[in-house]
Amino acid sequence: MLDKSMHMNSICIIPARGGSKSVPGKNIRMLCGKPLIAHSIETALSSNIFKHVIVSTDDLEIAKIARQYGAETPFMRPSKLADDVTSNDDVLIHAIKQLKSSGFNFEISVLRDCTVPFITEDELRKGLELLTSSDCDAVFGAIRAHPNPYFGMMEKNSSGYLLPSKSVNKLITRRQDAPVVYNVEGFFMHYVKNLLTVGNILTSKILPYEISKDHGIMIDYEIDFEIAEILMSKKTKTLTSLNETNKKLK
Repeated sequence: MLDKSMHMNSICIIPARGGSKSVPGKNIRMLCGKPLIAHSIETALSSNIFKHVIVSTDDLEIAKIARQYGAETPFMRPSKLADDVTSNDDVLIHAIKQLKSSGFNFEISVLRDCTVPFITEDELRKGLELLTSSDCDAVFGAIRAHPNPYFGMMEKNSSGYLLPSKSVNKLITRRQDAPVVYNVEGFFMHYVKNLLTVGNILTSKILPYEISKDHGIMIDYEIDFEIAEILMSKKTKTLTSLNETNKKLK
């Protein structure tokens, strides 16, 4: 059970810069009738575990849309923290320091990546519960990697020949026998004090909160948008059908 005092001391920070290269305007592009960023904002708000849902952006249009969907934009991110080489570490720490200097009081930060729109309210709640009930200093959203670098993935050696990307002492002949490897994405939950001391999101004691493959879809390219549109449309139709069935049963 989530400690109420802890969830009331958490803030959700959603980074959304305006200069996406792979899919221009990605963060506010429409996905099933709403801007992409709106899905993450609404989920964060309806999870009821955050004192504030903050969008960190350099773009005035993104800031306006974020506010329309219920997020706060108490500061604008400087352009030097909104280019292709800016790290999540820099963006998150900048946001935390800006909020702290403006009088926001919180002990936990949750960086929520809006390009992973299918993560649910329940997953956010359970991720935060894992953080507050375990001996760790961070919890990351984690999707089992497929393909797995221990099985079916290769890379070139110095001579240009393919070798297994990763190996262990025994021969792995089945994907199921490979060590579990995670893609970490979607959300990054930290105790703020420890995060600021370490200075980057890769703190020493990180636990995975496992998310299913379909909930962990990340939108980086045009094809990802097309897949997300299909899946979200299917999800919407299923929910509509269930609601109609429930009405008939009543």
